[in-house]
Amino acid sequence: MNSFHPHLLDRRLRWANGVVWVALGALVLAFFRTQILEHSKYQLQSETNRLRQIPLPASRGLITDRNGKILAENLPGYTVSLLPAADEDSLRAALKRIASIVKLDSAGIERVLARYRRTPYLPVPVLPNATFEVVSALEERRLVFPGLLIQPEPKRLYPDSSLIAHLVGSLGDVADTERRERRFAPCPLSPRLVGKDGLEREYDDSLRGCDGLRFVEVSALGHVVREASPSSTLLPVPGRPLHTSIDLDLQRYVGQIFPKGRRGAVLAMNPNTGEILALYSAPGYDPNAFVGGVDPDYWRRLNGSEAHPLIDRTIQAYYPPGSTWKLAIAAMALKRGIVTLHSHMPIPCRGGLQYGNRYFRCWSATGHGDLALQEAIAQSCDVFFYQLGLKLGLTSLLEDASDWGFRSRTGIDLPGEIASEFPPGIEYYDRFYGPRRWTAAVTLNLAIGQGENAQTLASMVRFYQMLASDGRVRPPYLVHPGTAPGVNLDLTADQLAGLRQALISVVERGTARGAGRFGGDIAIAGKTGTAQNPHGPAHGWFIGFAPADKPEIVVGAIIEFAREGPFVAPLVTRVIGHYLGVDTTAASNVRIVLPTDTAPHPMQLLPGAPEDTAPTPDTILPDTTARPDTGDATTAPRNR
Repeated sequence: MNSFHPHLLDRRLRWANGVVWVALGALVLAFFRTQILEHSKYQLQSETNRLRQIPLPASRGLITDRNGKILAENLPGYTVSLLPAADEDSLRAALKRIASIVKLDSAGIERVLARYRRTPYLPVPVLPNATFEVVSALEERRLVFPGLLIQPEPKRLYPDSSLIAHLVGSLGDVADTERRERRFAPCPLSPRLVGKDGLEREYDDSLRGCDGLRFVEVSALGHVVREASPSSTLLPVPGRPLHTSIDLDLQRYVGQIFPKGRRGAVLAMNPNTGEILALYSAPGYDPNAFVGGVDPDYWRRLNGSEAHPLIDRTIQAYYPPGSTWKLAIAAMALKRGIVTLHSHMPIPCRGGLQYGNRYFRCWSATGHGDLALQEAIAQSCDVFFYQLGLKLGLTSLLEDASDWGFRSRTGIDLPGEIASEFPPGIEYYDRFYGPRRWTAAVTLNLAIGQGENAQTLASMVRFYQMLASDGRVRPPYLVHPGTAPGVNLDLTADQLAGLRQALISVVERGTARGAGRFGGDIAIAGKTGTAQNPHGPAHGWFIGFAPADKPEIVVGAIIEFAREGPFVAPLVTRVIGHYLGVDTTAASNVRIVLPTDTAPHPMQLLPGAPEDTAPTPDTILPDTTARPDTGDATTAPRNR
């Protein structure tokens, strides 16, 4: 049959009509799905092709002291950003165009690109803390720089700078690991800046608030054309203010009188409540330098410094407590009924104690004679406490130390606190030195605050807080009081009063005599301590409280390489006098003098003290150090 037969042509026509109708049906269905069923999806894609979301940073909450004085506030500032680019190469090209104006080197460009990789859908900050001059120069050339975004943003300011650095901490870019934390969930956008240390980190959730969001319409070249409708803007929620227990005037006074160029820390608290009144660590750093991104050179100097200025020496460093520990030994013995405040030891102090095949010296080569417990505390007699430690016994000593919190953190509401170190039990020595390879000589070490004992300043101040109150612990805090662990010294009122009287004697006629004059007529109780240090001169301690009969403040200080605790005592007593409103005019011009050499030196007087009040070293141990099984009084002390 001819292929052009009418029947064949008619059949082919019907097939062609069917194909056309099927194709038209498919097109109709596709149009229906696109324009009706998926209308909102494609409308959103169309809008995002010309709309860009811009975060609106929330202002952080103010941080104030107990009297409402500012510790951290916000000032108006500018942030220079670039809108999201099509790819990383486009962004790199845009950065090179504005590099000369914003002073951006190759390393700076890489840092901006790293931010872009973390959040490629948001504007990338180029200069988080731009000056008005830079902003003006960029505004003049806005048409040359597509995607340029300049917006006001609150900037953090710490008026007292390094004086409160370890207290308030600093801010920094949120890390990738932090973005996944659930604490950011209540906010629609993950924040760009979060607290990195101090109160800024501890209370970041309340201080930070929630960032808002607005939309801008951009052209094909990336220029901002107009703002989107106000109804699409999500306003930021400001952070909540933080009211602390700090006394800023006292904090400033501590920074003013702390010996310049020295490393150490001062901690002051109310013994009846646990409120921290001052927290100072030296050397410090400038937290304002971290606002908007820390300069790499400054960061390298901080990390490379031998002084470790980033460490908060009140809670992140520990030292042998030296003779400040003798009050803990005395309290343990009183609690267990081993001695009374008027007890004497069998062997009077003649400058040392023979134990086994070793002779353990007292700091006084001539000895102290026959002393009762109260006078032994005042004179810090090593021989008395050697014997008291042996009477107490190693097992009881370790048990009470653990129960009283000398192996734990204090619970202060600051991040990064480390736990103090102390042997948990006798098995520690078996594991460390081997079974039966140590002797009771380790008890002599521990009895005078050396050996396997390293305490933070916060830990020792907490113990003296218990002595200054009713024997119960009040956890230190800056904003919210912690849960009390139920620690109690289990001492009677008479025993506590007797220990306080002994501490008064330390200041009036003992190892810190001459320092109490800064308290005027107020009786100050306290204890010196000299911590042996294998890396150089000994560290100096002093912890005191006043008024001794009804304490309102307890202050502890540690100064590295101070050689002796008596040199630190005037610093603490002046802080106490200032807080209690004592007229310290006469003392204000007296410098707190610390030895500066590293060689042995003659004893120095407390500043302005008469010759008969010259301090003497608190603890001088044998020149050699050895393992406990040698019968020596000391193992290698630690300092961190």
